Amino acid sequence: MAEGYEKLLRSRLKGVNFKKLMELKNPMLHQFVAEAVELCNPDSVFVCTDSDRDLRSTRKLALESKEEKPLGTRGHTIHFDGYNDQGRDKGSTKYLLPPGVTLGQHINSTDREAGLAEVRGLLKDCMAGRTMIVRFLSLGPTNSEFSISGVQVTDSAYVAHCEDLLYRAGYEQFKRIGDAPGFFRVIHSCGQVDEDMVSVNPDKRRVYIDLEEGIVYSANTQYAGNTVGFKKLSLRLAIRKADAEKWLAEHMFVMGAHGPKGRVTYFTGAFPSYCGKTSTAMIPGETIIGDDLAYLRRMDGEVRAVNVESGIFGIIQGVNATDDPAIWKVITKPGEVIFSNVLIGDGIPYWTGDGREHPNKGTNFSGDWYEGKKDAEGQDIPPSHPNARYTLRLKDLDNLDPRAEDPKGVVVGGVIYGGRDVDTNLPLQEAFDWEHGVITMGASLESQTTAAVIGKVGVRSFQPMSNIDFVSIPLGRYIQNHLDFVKGIAKPPIIFGVNYFICEMIPKKDKYVWIKWMELRANGDVGCIRIPTGCIPRYEDLKPLFKQVIDFDYTEAQYAEQFKLRVVENIAKIDRIENIYRTQVADTPQRLFEVLAAQRRRLTDAQTVHGDYISPLVFAKQTR
Repeated sequence: MAEGYEKLLRSRLKGVNFKKLMELKNPMLHQFVAEAVELCNPDSVFVCTDSDRDLRSTRKLALESKEEKPLGTRGHTIHFDGYNDQGRDKGSTKYLLPPGVTLGQHINSTDREAGLAEVRGLLKDCMAGRTMIVRFLSLGPTNSEFSISGVQVTDSAYVAHCEDLLYRAGYEQFKRIGDAPGFFRVIHSCGQVDEDMVSVNPDKRRVYIDLEEGIVYSANTQYAGNTVGFKKLSLRLAIRKADAEKWLAEHMFVMGAHGPKGRVTYFTGAFPSYCGKTSTAMIPGETIIGDDLAYLRRMDGEVRAVNVESGIFGIIQGVNATDDPAIWKVITKPGEVIFSNVLIGDGIPYWTGDGREHPNKGTNFSGDWYEGKKDAEGQDIPPSHPNARYTLRLKDLDNLDPRAEDPKGVVVGGVIYGGRDVDTNLPLQEAFDWEHGVITMGASLESQTTAAVIGKVGVRSFQPMSNIDFVSIPLGRYIQNHLDFVKGIAKPPIIFGVNYFICEMIPKKDKYVWIKWMELRANGDVGCIRIPTGCIPRYEDLKPLFKQVIDFDYTEAQYAEQFKLRVVENIAKIDRIENIYRTQVADTPQRLFEVLAAQRRRLTDAQTVHGDYISPLVFAKQTR
């Protein structure tokens, strides 16, 4: 370590904290912490190891700082983000790029030199009077080919506590990697806070990603999606690393679907926030490995995946005892759970869709709340924010898959893409092959926006692979990487598309049936019907599944309505997607246009014979 860095660290890290940092023999790490200390100027530095004592200290700091407050159930705490700090801020999240480098129109960026000067100016002396917490984490299981080490410095004990629940402790892993440079780094400060310990300068909120150095900067925000650096922020770094090393870093859950005779088939799934991602990963009777982020690698001729995380930062709206029994059990019994931006009444958390009678006053993200309270625009303030969250450890769930920590990951049998779509895509279909699935279901994914992102709700957005907000390489190259990923794989995962928002006449638990059908299909146990956009289930296979899985008498008329091919809407979608790739993505693979053109021809041919809206029964003889 350079003498100047050691001198600074020795003077600013007292006693055991200096010793704990020096036990990690990594000069780049020492330099990062020293420069962060010099920039942010904290009163003290707490180096958090993997020890139970240090991890308990993080939670204690969160309570002592009043960033979290205890609730009536032992181990439960509540955290409130600022009124205008309730979701991922896409507008203020930017890549720092040098002159002449571009990532494409859909990727938000700014000049690297100017951006660094701006965000470092915001971070200058920001921790004066506070404690800097240094956290070491592992992305993916430890001692694994998938593992990526990460270090974050923050002045928010709430953020550090969230990381305890969401990630595997990584101090010992830093010991093992020695002086290796390939780790991710994050600097965060909540900035100026008010008496309620919430950030008060949302206009100065900045989340900047320096791709050259592999550093994330986050200032003047507390919302975990902007501050827990190893969620979506480091996903951007991982996508770049994956591009260089020929693997995939994805916004995907990983789950085990249970089939006949004890068989388990593993699926990954990419959905934009609040489109059914966590609820699919948590389907009763199945097992969860992770609900948000996945790394996929080719290993021994197979595609394998791991959960990047070891906890859940989940949207709580709609979570109730009937629909989400496994989550409900954890968040209503004693144990370590962080609630954020829900309504608190007499020490009890309440939220929209929890199935309980709510008090007409209490405390929420707006402060003291009462029924009929208005915001500055005269709109009613709901008791619980639509993007209110819960944070918990996966190991506390009864349905955690036994292979969740397998360092070799799990073999992927299927990949699922889904979004919020009220008028076009079928509730379930299978791609003809990997290439067709990547292009028509992944790269063509659209979804209506939700409260998880700041901005207008309900707008149709372009969401390729549910990852557009996090792609850190040119989009065309990202798509080509997916097309190339299964080269040399004898049996690639099957790609499926789902849409939980197309038909209101069937119970919402139909997704329980879809996952069972996909499990059977991935193992060749059922056939399917070929239609212009892919392959769909046969009615004779779905009818017994509906009865067996959700005790519902599924009629042929309901099947015909659910799986009706909407030709006009599908052609309009191809028009939109082609236009985006032709006008906004300079490096689009030519194969994308060819596959979309073939799909258009199949749709128009069917339209000529059968009309604009076609019953699946018309195609029943075209089985595979």
